[in-house]
Amino acid sequence: MPFKRQKSNVSPHYHDTRTLLRKYRDVIWNLGVSDLDLQEEFKAEYGLSTDALFVDSEVNKSGNRLENYARALERSKKMMQIIDTAIDLMRRKHKKGEFYYWILYYAYLSPQQCENAGAILQALESKGISISLRTYYVHRDEAIEVLSSILWGYTSQDCEKITNLLTPD
Repeated sequence: MPFKRQKSNVSPHYHDTRTLLRKYRDVIWNLGVSDLDLQEEFKAEYGLSTDALFVDSEVNKSGNRLENYARALERSKKMMQIIDTAIDLMRRKHKKGEFYYWILYYAYLSPQQCENAGAILQALESKGISISLRTYYVHRDEAIEVLSSILWGYTSQDCEKITNLLTPD
């Protein structure tokens, strides 16, 4: 008899956060590569560093391809800063924050992805966290739920402030 997945009672934000975490490493990598590409392209085209992009009036024309690319990259970096700030807030303020942080770190945030859950458990053990595989999955889901409440639990007024941070002046 094939395994039948039960319908989850977990909030839909939980799944959004899990997807976000699964893509975290790739996004960080792509932002780094895109930043380097932009710097090289800008230097080749204008002979300037990207720091001058928003200062030099000759280059800073509406619709400029490199300017638009730089602004999109900057918005993406700001979004990642919001995620990193939420993770840091969870780590510092939640009663199980440090514990949850290390679980999320090895599962999703570390630069090198662990091969499997066993490798994550070994990495956690090196931090003095000794848990079973089943317990790991329970706590990982709890950690994602806590992070979810930080990321998505804002009032609409708070969301407007955050959205304004992501849009250029």
